[in-house]
Amino acid sequence: MGIVNVTPDSFSDGGRFLDADAAIEHGRAMLADGAAWLDVGGESSRPGAEPVSSEIELERVIPVVEALANDGLVSIDTVKPEVARAAVAAGATMINDISASLASVAGELGVAWVAMHCQGTPRTMQDAPRYDDVVAEVTADLAAAIEAGQAAGVSQIYVDPGIGFGKTTQHNLTLLAHLDRFVALGFPVLVGASRKRFIGEIHSRADHRSEPGSQLAAIDDRLEGSLAVATWASAQGAAIVRVHDVRATVQAVRVVAA
Repeated sequence: MGIVNVTPDSFSDGGRFLDADAAIEHGRAMLADGAAWLDVGGESSRPGAEPVSSEIELERVIPVVEALANDGLVSIDTVKPEVARAAVAAGATMINDISASLASVAGELGVAWVAMHCQGTPRTMQDAPRYDDVVAEVTADLAAAIEAGQAAGVSQIYVDPGIGFGKTTQHNLTLLAHLDRFVALGFPVLVGASRKRFIGEIHSRADHRSEPGSQLAAIDDRLEGSLAVATWASAQGAAIVRVHDVRATVQAVRVVAA
């Protein structure tokens, strides 16, 4: 799944594809590189991000969804029912829902639904995340989301443990080490870890290059770790890996599959 951020403030590529034509071109390039899905979002969910209005989000994503839905499978990354409905009307066939709250919308519209785990909201989620047993708690929450999706009549449910969403580096690594627990829920698993902070932290332990004033590897210097997570997730049974670097990931996952 290729990431198409039509935003000015996403953590990795904010502003690069805010223009609809640039976002469409980027999405088509990802399809050419082998993406099976394009995930279009108009509101950043990076730590500390401020929400945007429905009007702004719709203005950003609908032209992009309409264009790309003619070329491939499109998912809409949103937590707003009105944005989800408009995007599906424009051609999206999946709702990627970091709030795990749009089951009824997905059921009503007859589209696939990704229920992601998040502790808190993007604005607050990294303030002080804590769990007694992160794997057990995330598994239980996703199982409850599955029940809600089934009750709402969702045709195809995906689950996402929410790497980086209200989790420390150790929480993320523990969840990745136990992906089999989420696969065992019996529904396809999506993993999104591309270029995230914990990868930058691990890279910095072995690489002197870092962001100015930071101990993290720069965002555009996290490819190797991102590929490592994607191949690991694929080998553990994940159905979708959500990434920025499509071509490199496709090649890496093909080797794992072979």
